[in-house]
Amino acid sequence: MKWPNEKVIRWIGIPVVALLMSFIIKDHEHEKNSFLENFLISLLFTVTLWNGAVLIIFGFRIKYPQIDLTAKRLLLTILSVGLFLVICPNVIRLALGIVELEELNDLRNIFMNSEINMVAAFMVSSIYEGAYFFGKWKESFALAEKLKNQQIRTQFEVLQNQMSPHFLFNSLNTLTTLIAENQKTAIDFTQTLSEVYRYILQNKERELVELKEELAFSKSYVYLLQMRYPENLKVNFSIDIKYEDRYIAPLTLQMLIENAIKHNVISKLDPLQIDIYVEKGEVLVVKNNLKPKNTLEKSTKTGLANIRKRYEYLGQRNIDVITSQKNYMVAVPLIEMLTELEFAKENSL
Repeated sequence: MKWPNEKVIRWIGIPVVALLMSFIIKDHEHEKNSFLENFLISLLFTVTLWNGAVLIIFGFRIKYPQIDLTAKRLLLTILSVGLFLVICPNVIRLALGIVELEELNDLRNIFMNSEINMVAAFMVSSIYEGAYFFGKWKESFALAEKLKNQQIRTQFEVLQNQMSPHFLFNSLNTLTTLIAENQKTAIDFTQTLSEVYRYILQNKERELVELKEELAFSKSYVYLLQMRYPENLKVNFSIDIKYEDRYIAPLTLQMLIENAIKHNVISKLDPLQIDIYVEKGEVLVVKNNLKPKNTLEKSTKTGLANIRKRYEYLGQRNIDVITSQKNYMVAVPLIEMLTELEFAKENSL
């Protein structure tokens, strides 16, 4: 069911409320006024007060849009709308000559119907805030559904590419060679391969992981790759420990490393150099020298697009890709969880 637009409700509601008010409110000074005159006066009050209250409500929404600021936004909205409903009617009454300025020296005249005004302020603010909160909840629910669908697609890509029979075949082939040459290295290789697959299985459904977890996994993954390219693949991790408590979407680094290997020549003449570092304390950069293959392996071409989508759903964070003649760089935002943790703490009190 689609609810009517707020503006439609407001501009239909204003004449209806004004009509009701012209029947309900009978000012002794205007008993001789015609019904039309009373309706027009009520209409002026209703148009001014309703639209003024809406401007205040929307103003606080713009200033405090976050869900965790709902209590503060609602309190300030009720107080501001209540004050507006006390001051504005007196200004209108003065303008229409309903009261004289001297009469407003009496506080009883200034705060006439103040109880009704405060109740109205509470009701109007609560209705609008309730609708706003419900709208935000629907957005969050839709966002969660989109992220869930994207995770399903990501899991499919992981199973199709990173956990593919091709990757497993190469790993087992390398292991067979190592068993014949160096049993200790073969044991280390087997343990690392097990750790890689365990990480993928444990984290493929998570939205975020700590950077230190992703780095540890990526180093294990690189270890396996360097068994295939012992002298032709160089991966340099240059990340300060102070950034390791930031968060990243799981398997992001692995997908970017795999992407570099898949699309570039790796040989003694053209070794692949991958540098992974944090820039400006905000983004994780994966940079590699550019030597495109003439023929590419079969690819779904969805790896980078998949990462982009996940980060968009996580908060509209952009993935930057910079290509030059010599290098290819992808910058992924590092996510801080401080705000979310504080929000959870406040809501647990």
